[in-house]
Amino acid sequence: MSNLIAWIIRAIPFGTIIMYGAMGEIVTEKSGNLNLGVPGIMYLGGFAGFASAFLYENNAANPNRFICILISLVCAVLASMLGGLIYSFLTITLRANQNVTGLALTTFGMGVANFFGVFILNGKSYTAAPLANSAYTAKIPLLSSKLGVVSEVLFSYGFLAYLAIVLAIVLSYFLNKTRVGLNLRAVGENPATADAAGINVTRYKYLATCIGGGISGLGGLYFVMEYSGGTWTNNGFGDRGWLAIALVIFALWKPVNAIWGSILFGGLYILYLYIPGLDRGAQEIFKAL
Repeated sequence: MSNLIAWIIRAIPFGTIIMYGAMGEIVTEKSGNLNLGVPGIMYLGGFAGFASAFLYENNAANPNRFICILISLVCAVLASMLGGLIYSFLTITLRANQNVTGLALTTFGMGVANFFGVFILNGKSYTAAPLANSAYTAKIPLLSSKLGVVSEVLFSYGFLAYLAIVLAIVLSYFLNKTRVGLNLRAVGENPATADAAGINVTRYKYLATCIGGGISGLGGLYFVMEYSGGTWTNNGFGDRGWLAIALVIFALWKPVNAIWGSILFGGLYILYLYIPGLDRGAQEIFKAL
């Protein structure tokens, strides 16, 4: 039982990372754009949030916890939206191939984040910002300690994990119950018909791609600030961005499905740690998957 609980507790944070990436890509794809630059955008968001918190705490005379969180969140979202804007300009305005542009954006995002990571931190991993890290990992008072196993499984995570669930529900309502959401889906499914109905197709595509990029960037921020303990390591994201894109298909482009799908993906990804008697060679195979 203890192994099962530990497995769930580790699966949910891992799933939260890719759930943000998947939700951002769902919003983007609803507009008709396939953005394979999600891994690079997550790098941009993670590094921008990390660097802003790191620089603020190391230069402010009396750093404030709330301001530290606010700065890192804003910088992460803006940097990620900038990645979405670059993709939008190249594919919507200049009509560049979406697949090639997305892959180039992934390389660009990883390169920029790794380069400035070396520049700012001299190639080492530091605690980015103890104040921000403690805020991102803060548990819900009372609920995180008074309910035994329930507290461990459901209430032992930082606020971004719960924000991801709320965001998935809000996005589901937005895409299915609001006029703007339905217009966005119409743009993605049949842009010619949407244009004939008076919908500004270009505007919807730009906004959806940029906002989707901003949401994906929160996954990168969560990875750095909570999952990695507030440290930056070059190439530390691994294949999580690609898993986010795979989750979009698995979730059938439905944000709510991304909630349980992300937990399933996270659980399968770390399953090798909890299989009794699994030899080292088999563990290495699981790690490579």
